[in-house]
This record gives sequence, C-alpha cells and structure tokens, in this order.
Amino acid sequence: MSVWRRMLMIGLLLGCLLSVGAQTPALKRMPPLREQAAIQQQWLTLRLERVLPALMRKHGVAMWLVICREYNEDPVYRSLTSPTVFAARRRTILVFFDQGPEKGVERLALGGGSNGGLYRVYRDPEVENRELYGEGQWAVLKKLIAERNPKNIAVNISPTHAFSDGLSAGEWERLQQALGEEYLKRVVRAELLPLEYIETRLPEMLARYKQMMEIVHAIIRRAFSRDVITPGKTTNQDVVWWMRQQVNDLGLGTWFQTTVRVQRKGSGIPSNLAEEAAVVIERGDVLHCDFGLTALGLATDTQHMGYVLREGETDAPAGIKQALANTNRMQDILLTRMTPGRTGNEILADAIAVMKAEKINGTFYTHPIGDHGHGAGPLIGLWDRQEGVPGRGEVKLIANSWFSIELGARTPVPEWGGQELFVGQEEDAVLNAAGKMEWVLPRQTRYHLVK
Repeated sequence: MSVWRRMLMIGLLLGCLLSVGAQTPALKRMPPLREQAAIQQQWLTLRLERVLPALMRKHGVAMWLVICREYNEDPVYRSLTSPTVFAARRRTILVFFDQGPEKGVERLALGGGSNGGLYRVYRDPEVENRELYGEGQWAVLKKLIAERNPKNIAVNISPTHAFSDGLSAGEWERLQQALGEEYLKRVVRAELLPLEYIETRLPEMLARYKQMMEIVHAIIRRAFSRDVITPGKTTNQDVVWWMRQQVNDLGLGTWFQTTVRVQRKGSGIPSNLAEEAAVVIERGDVLHCDFGLTALGLATDTQHMGYVLREGETDAPAGIKQALANTNRMQDILLTRMTPGRTGNEILADAIAVMKAEKINGTFYTHPIGDHGHGAGPLIGLWDRQEGVPGRGEVKLIANSWFSIELGARTPVPEWGGQELFVGQEEDAVLNAAGKMEWVLPRQTRYHLVK
C-alpha cells in the first residue's frame, strides 16, 4: 500500500471517530454584535414609544426624572438607553414629560447623547454658564421643569424595590436644592413606574429569547452526557468549567457562577448538596445544575437534573423518576394560579395549600426575569420565606412579563433506603398578553442520562 493511500485511510478513520464522538449538533449562534445592537435598539424604541407612555398614564406620572452619575447608574438606566451606551456621562439626567395622548411623551437628555435620536439633547448655554456637569446642569433642569410646569415630578426612591431606588443620596440632596420649595412639593415616588417598565416584555423579544433558551438546553444536554462526563473520573467542577467555557466560546455572557451538584445513595456528601467542592461523579449519582446566559440585554435562568446510569441500567430508578415527577406537579400547580392581578403572596399561599394536600414536600421561590436575572416584579416565595415575602410579594402580576419558575422538592427514594432526594427545577415562562402562562421551551420531564 502506498504512503499516500495509507495516509488517506488514516484520515478517513479519524473523521469517522470524530463524527461518532460529536453526538450534539453545532449550536446555532446568536447574531453578530452589530446585528444584536440593531435588534436591541429596535426594542428600546418600542419600549419608549409603546410601554412607557402607557405606564406613565397608568400611574398618573406627569414628569419622571432618572438622574445618575457615571458608574453609579440607576437600575432602570440601561433599560432606557441604547446598547452602545455603557454608562452615564459624568451626570446624565433623563426627563420624561407626558404632553398627552396626542403629542406623546417628550424625552429629554441633560448630559449624554441622543441615543440614536430617541432623546432630544437639552442645552441652554446661558443658564449652563459653561458648567454643564456642575451647578449649571441643575439650573437647566429647573428651567426645563418651570417651562413645562408638571403637576407632579416622579423620582426613583423606594425602600422596597431596588429597581425603583436608583436616585442616590447625593443626587437627591442636589435635586432638592435645585427644585426649591415650589417644585419640591410636587415630588412623588415613582415606585411602580420603573418596576413595571423593566418588568414589561415586548412580544417581539420572545423569538430571540427562545433562541437563547435553545442554547441553554443544548449546553446542559451535552454537559450531562458522556461527551463531557466520564464516571469515576470527571468532577462536578470539571462540568461547571466546561459549561462556562462553552458560554465564552459562543460569545455570550452570564450573570452568576454555574453550579453542578451531586447527590448519592448513602454518601457523605452534605445534605445541602456538593457545590463548591470538587466531587468525582460516579455511576448512580443524581446531578443538578443551575445555569444562566446573558445576551441582547436579556438573562436566562435554568435548573435541570441528570442521572448517571449504573451498569445494565437504561433509565433512572422509579423512585428517582418520581422525585422529578413531584416537581413537575408543583410547576403545574403554580402556573395555573399565576394570573394578572393576583399578588405573589396570594399565588404562593394558594399553591402551597394544594401542594401540601397532595403530600409533596416542596418549596416555591419563583422570580421575574428579563433585563435582569432576578428581575423586576412580584416574588412568589423565597426559599426561606414560604409564609409570604413582605413588600415584593405584595406586588401584582401584570401581563407581558416573564418568570423563572423556580422550585424544589424533597422525596424519599425507596431504592436509596428512603433517603431523601432533592430535585430543583427552574424553567423560564411567559405571562402573555392574554394573561396565560406558557413555557418558553418544553420543560424537563425526564432526566438527562449519562451512559
């Protein structure tokens, strides 16, 4: 056989081996950054033109001020500005003035740019006295307010909601000095305006969000497979960093450290599950991951379960499967009770009552998601507050919002001698315009199996 033919055969053999090992098809990447920025700018335009005016009128706000300094931005600032604006400039004051349904909401920027023409940069050289970012900026603001004479002036101060509490103490002191007694009497707190603005999702966002979730599911599916895990050799931390590397290689971001936890029959692994310590994954182990992506100014949050098959097994034991079924039932209980107008605490109490009647030992800790991972809006429980969450649990659900349906249950497993197995699940879902909850992607109902 010639050297050339021998090399050709070796190449073909290597190609076959590589194709067998690549069990997961290539992920569909997000668009290039330039295209992503254009998409985000379109969304911003719709939010400012469609969402914001309706919310200002809903909450009776005539003028809204968003005031912040560079690197100390108000939480709502990034949801009001272009994706190419990474920070406030020295001091940026965004002013929104409702001129009525016919003229719409006037958008003005004192400091910073026009954000692609979405704001009118407001300057007054005579008043500024060449000091735009000092006393002159406050004088310009007072003149602007006097010209428009709003019935009230909303600011972002809230003891309850971080998303509505972006006005720093120093800027609040300067604002009070600038307004004077006459306009200070018109100041109101805008708690629900920034909260619901951040919370409200555009239907146009959903297709891209589904694409993000498809990437999430694909990474988890491969992480919990023999592509990544070799029983008796691979540790949970190996899997964590493999997942993080996939995120990086795809040009995506994350908002929290990925975790992979291990549970095992009769093991010395702590009952709260191994997380930070490196644990070698063995056959018969149950795996749990918590994993999130960021892209296009959006965040995801997902928890899935895996099982490492023992020799001769083709599926997880019945008791382990029942543990997953219990959390699926909790998801059903919760979703049917999540309707607009109900508070998070009302939904929590209702869901817990049904869960207990069905003898499931579970906990609900569901949260909104969208511009932030732990997003703006009502909480439906916290892991340590199953009696209700003061303040944030008292907020009502609104249509066109997204939730991370997060919950968990402990189930005795007969195959483990009655030892409890914790199953934590988290799937993102949409409360649509019709007020109905829908999964972004089909939820997990079967374990990812490591052969």
